[in-house]
Amino acid sequence: MEKQLRVYIENSVIGGYFDTAFEEATKQLFEKFKNGEYRAIISTHTYAELADGAPEHVKANLETISYEKIDVADVMLALSQKYMDEKIVNEQYRSDALHIAIATVSGVDVLVSWNFKHIVNLNRIKLFNSVNLKEGYNLLEIRTPAEVI
Repeated sequence: MEKQLRVYIENSVIGGYFDTAFEEATKQLFEKFKNGEYRAIISTHTYAELADGAPEHVKANLETISYEKIDVADVMLALSQKYMDEKIVNEQYRSDALHIAIATVSGVDVLVSWNFKHIVNLNRIKLFNSVNLKEGYNLLEIRTPAEVI
């Protein structure tokens, strides 16, 4: 049997299920989670962001899939700080850097996002991965749900 693809999803994907621009690919991704083809990875950071203002239907949508939950660890916070030190994103987007760090340290196969400005951005991906390599981590695949399905 082929290994399940471990896919870290952050909030733009969970909310993208209800966004006409992103819903088709997002719903197909969720089907892959539901049928066991892919394994969803969620962090406690994602939960905190959802709790901080996501509509109830978006929060409830997360419960339609099974997932592995990752607790944020000090090593992840430290790695996200290294991204900040390199000015890959500014302080306002520290949360995005933390998603990258969680996915990197957790060794997922891919992080998916609809955040084109700070996450699924070729220049930033290169910068995040340069820090990852310097710190002894593997390269992190960062894609949109459309690219993964």
